[in-house]
Amino acid sequence: MKKFLLQLFALTLLLPAANAKLNVVTTTPDLGAIAREIGGDHVELTTLAKPTEDPHFVDAKPSFIAKLNRADVLIEGGAELEIGWLPALLDQVRNRKIISGAPGHVSCVRGIQLLDVPATLDRSRGDIHAAGNPHYVVSPSNAKIVAQNIAEALCQNDPALEGVYRNNLKKFTDAIDARLIEWQKALAPFKGRGIVAYHDSWPYFARDFGLKIDLFLEPEPGIPPTPAHLADVIMKMKTENVHVIIVDPYLNRKTAETVARDTGATVVDVTQFPGGVKGTEGGYIQLMDYLVKALSRALAENK
Repeated sequence: MKKFLLQLFALTLLLPAANAKLNVVTTTPDLGAIAREIGGDHVELTTLAKPTEDPHFVDAKPSFIAKLNRADVLIEGGAELEIGWLPALLDQVRNRKIISGAPGHVSCVRGIQLLDVPATLDRSRGDIHAAGNPHYVVSPSNAKIVAQNIAEALCQNDPALEGVYRNNLKKFTDAIDARLIEWQKALAPFKGRGIVAYHDSWPYFARDFGLKIDLFLEPEPGIPPTPAHLADVIMKMKTENVHVIIVDPYLNRKTAETVARDTGATVVDVTQFPGGVKGTEGGYIQLMDYLVKALSRALAENK
């Protein structure tokens, strides 16, 4: 009897570990949304950045260190997206599971063909990134690569549930493929149309849907707009017949409204992160639904 009780006690000690969820930390909400699609209820998910926060300048709270110390997997965008805050946090973390090169450290940029890779690094050109433009997740084709990277990491760190993660990966990529047909159809009438962005964070979206987003309210990435530059933007908008301006929630909408008044343009609130704008809270598919509908509506109104 005593031997049986000891065996039972030992079994109860093992059960929590066997049933424990994988502790996953993502840097940004877009990566968090995709990780949720792949991990489902089998992961304990924490996202560090808020959906309304500039991913380059996240408020790195001390509480983030505790969250990172408990993580089994850390998922970041890479390509210097989080260079302003994540390395400083990792320097203070004592968790070898998530250090660079460890199985628990996932850089989702792996396999992504980055755009806007600079030939030279010149700080007079603003906040440019040596590897290329890091705002790649808002492209459906790239989102599938990100999902693949996340799935591989979850399988490696939780092999008992590999079948579940791979099945969830297939469901997610199939859902994107199905919706992509509708998204492309909605934006097809506007191929080649120009859109003004506040910051140069939309080249992958523009590429996937045949739009032209190469005119910006910032004179250089990360450099605040000047009156002279805005006057030049207004002149080009009138010359090129551009009537839509997109603005992320962490940028100055009033600047966009000023330009819109002078050009008759429509200002569209956009976001790269689920939850950044009302109607995008449901996840990555819902985010893309919102972006496509909002832009196709604005472009149609200003045809």
